[in-house]
Amino acid sequence: MEDNLQKLNINQWAEGDRPREKLARLGAQALSDAELLAILIGSGSTKESAVDLMRRLLGDCNNNLNTLGKKSIHELMQYNGVGEAKAITILAACELGKRRQLEKAEERKKLDSATAIYEHMHPVMQDLDVEEAWILLMNQNFKLIKKQRISHGGISETAVDVRVIVKEAILCNATIVALAHNHPSNNLHPSRFDDQLTEQVRKACELMRLHFADHVIITDGSYYSYREEGRL
Repeated sequence: MEDNLQKLNINQWAEGDRPREKLARLGAQALSDAELLAILIGSGSTKESAVDLMRRLLGDCNNNLNTLGKKSIHELMQYNGVGEAKAITILAACELGKRRQLEKAEERKKLDSATAIYEHMHPVMQDLDVEEAWILLMNQNFKLIKKQRISHGGISETAVDVRVIVKEAILCNATIVALAHNHPSNNLHPSRFDDQLTEQVRKACELMRLHFADHVIITDGSYYSYREEGRL
């Protein structure tokens, strides 16, 4: 099988041999350095598969990515199957890895209270002249994984599909969900529609074993919290 692989691009390999599919199934951490680099270059030569070519290249670098990153475009192009475009791609990937090392991990916001949610979302919503609804998806420690606008509507209400909330929470592996929307009128009191939406989200989260932390209505200067008002 190896002889056949040597003459094929990655997308022509048997599915079990394709590093792209392996990454999709198992995650990037399951791939070797050579397999990750093979995804970037896409193909090898008539004598070597992309993975074998990258194994040989890494072997000449003592299997050290730092050493690989110090290679010049000209040096990389000495390998059969590596043209200028592939050499540039390899060095660009090495540079990105180096820059990532230099950056601090982004600190996730902790949104464990209505005040924290308000302070986080008020800058996003303070100048809006129509209603928007956002979901805040968090881990078990109330650390924000992702916030996403799920609705952009009219002056007095905005339509929200509860299924979207649940879907996004599951895709993000979130365990805690909060909902926030603005009232451009600056009226803090929830509407009948707000009450109905809150109940729908509460029931959906309960069904999917998600903790519905709060529904916060945001105005320019204050907020209304269903949790603080004892309505959740």
